[in-house]
Amino acid sequence: MKEEYFKWYSPNLSREVEMLVFGHAGYPVILFPTSMGSYHENKDQGLIESARWYLENGLIQIFCPSSIDKDSFYNKNIHPVHRIRNHVWYDKMLCHEIVERVKNNTGSGKVAVAGCSFGGYHAANFAFRHPGYVSHMFSMSGAFSIKSFMDGHWDDDVFFNSPEDYLYGLNDGNLWQMDIVLGTSNWDICLDANLNLSKILAAKQVDHWLDIRQDQKHDWPVWREMFPHYLSRIKFF
Repeated sequence: MKEEYFKWYSPNLSREVEMLVFGHAGYPVILFPTSMGSYHENKDQGLIESARWYLENGLIQIFCPSSIDKDSFYNKNIHPVHRIRNHVWYDKMLCHEIVERVKNNTGSGKVAVAGCSFGGYHAANFAFRHPGYVSHMFSMSGAFSIKSFMDGHWDDDVFFNSPEDYLYGLNDGNLWQMDIVLGTSNWDICLDANLNLSKILAAKQVDHWLDIRQDQKHDWPVWREMFPHYLSRIKFF
């Protein structure tokens, strides 16, 4: 299984970004880490290993960028307006420095996005903010509101990065073409968040799969089960 390490200076973030890429060819999958996780977290926790068959057979390539959660949502030492602004710059980095460079690796001209826990938020938020870029969105135990990180601050940047709020008004036709999976479990601390997002999507008649696993906790064992299952939904050829 091919593994490559990349490090570059991001003009959008004004800092260096690190990323691991797994696989030699195939459909591009952007895989986000959990809260404040590093670019190698998904490898360390066995999520990459769970997708080995797809990687070794050239069906997918997985791109694992670093997060900047410590300097955005989780940085209580700066004002919320700066927290969300840092995240907006992170979003621009993802768009212009990663997704736009890899989305044409296969014929669809789009990418799949995925993530566990807060990575599930990142996957959903990126997909819904940029539905023209995303063919598949696999959120595993994600939550979809950022109000709790903003200490009461509210502006357009907060609104348009909180899927529970902006999805109501989203009318991009690509949303109805996207393959959306909300993975959760009956013991998941984020179960209610997934039930709520499912209701919002259903009200808009957006097809999706609310996958509620049984007797599983908000942790890596269930995510290692989910991830390869969800990857099988991608049409590779």
